[in-house]
Amino acid sequence: MLKRLLALVTADSRPNLNALNKIVREVRILELNVKAFGYELAHRMAAALPPRTDTQAHVIGLGCKPCTQADIESDWLAHWAAELKAPVLYHRKLWELAYVLQALFEHGHLRDGARGLGFGCGAEPIPSYLAAQGLFVTATDAAGEAAAAGGWIESGQHLGSAAAPFLPHLVDRERFDRFVTVDTVDMNAVPDRLQGYDFCWSICALEHLGSIEAGLRFIERSLATLRPGGTAVHTLELNVDAEGPTIDNWGTVLFQRKHLEAFAARMAAAGVQVAPMAFDFGNQPMDRFIDLPPWLHDMSEPERRRLGDERHLKLSIDGFACTSFGLILRKAA
Repeated sequence: MLKRLLALVTADSRPNLNALNKIVREVRILELNVKAFGYELAHRMAAALPPRTDTQAHVIGLGCKPCTQADIESDWLAHWAAELKAPVLYHRKLWELAYVLQALFEHGHLRDGARGLGFGCGAEPIPSYLAAQGLFVTATDAAGEAAAAGGWIESGQHLGSAAAPFLPHLVDRERFDRFVTVDTVDMNAVPDRLQGYDFCWSICALEHLGSIEAGLRFIERSLATLRPGGTAVHTLELNVDAEGPTIDNWGTVLFQRKHLEAFAARMAAAGVQVAPMAFDFGNQPMDRFIDLPPWLHDMSEPERRRLGDERHLKLSIDGFACTSFGLILRKAA
C-alpha cells in the first residue's frame, strides 16, 4: 500500500496526486540539487585557490578541533597535501590526513626511526608517507569478516581490499616492505603485544566500535600502546548539535561536545595531557553546506557523472549534521 502511495505515477501512468506523494515526490530532486550546487561551489573555490609552492611544515599550536573551511585554505594543510601529492580540495578526509600529520610534526614524531601504530588504516596514505620518511609503522585494520560486515571491503576502505596500504607514488615497494608491518587488530580488544610506540593514530574509525563508550574506551586503551610521552591522534564523527539527541549503540555513533569534554577532564585527572579544545565550526560557505544522502556509491553512473566527486566538510548522518573532529593526547612522561 505504501509503495503505491509513494509511486510517482498511477497504474495508468498519470501523476500520483496522493497527498503523501505530493510531500515526498520532490525530495530526491531536492537532494540532488543541494548536492550539485554544493559540489560545484567546492570545485570552483578549490580551483580559485592561489597556488602554493615550496611549502614548509611549521608549528601552529594545533589543538582538538573540528574541520573548517579556514583549515582547508591554510598554509599548514597545503603543505601536507603537497607532501601526500594530493590537490587541495574541500573534503574533510583530506583535512583528517593533514590533521594527523600536523599533530605528529608538532610533537616531534616525524623523524627517522620513530615508531607509529595506525588503527583502522584501510587504504589511507599515511603508512606509505611515513615509510618514505624513514619511520617504522604498524598498519592495522579489522579482520576480514568484520570489515565485510561493515561494508569496508566493498567500498575499498579495508586493508584486505588491496595488497597493503602501499601507494607507489609515495614510496617504493622495497622501502615500504622494510618499514611497514600490516596487522589485524580488533579496536575493541587492542592486544597487549602492541607496546612501546612513539605515536598512534586513527582516522574516523572509533565511531564504528558499537557505542560512544566503546569509542572512548578505545582512545584510552590506545595510550597503553605508547611509550611515556607518546602521542595519540584520533579523528571521529562529531554531532554539530551539542545539546540535542545523538546516535549511540549503533553501527556509526555520533559524539557530542559533552562527551569529549568529560573524557578530556577524566584523562587530565589521570595525568594525560589533552590539547586545548575548540568547537568553532566556521561560518564560511563550505562550513554551512551540509551534504545529504544519497552518496555517490549508491547512485547510478549517470548521476555520479553529473555530480562529480564528493566535496563536503559537513554531512548528514541519519539526519544529524556532523563533521570530523580531531583529538590530540600526550601520555604522561
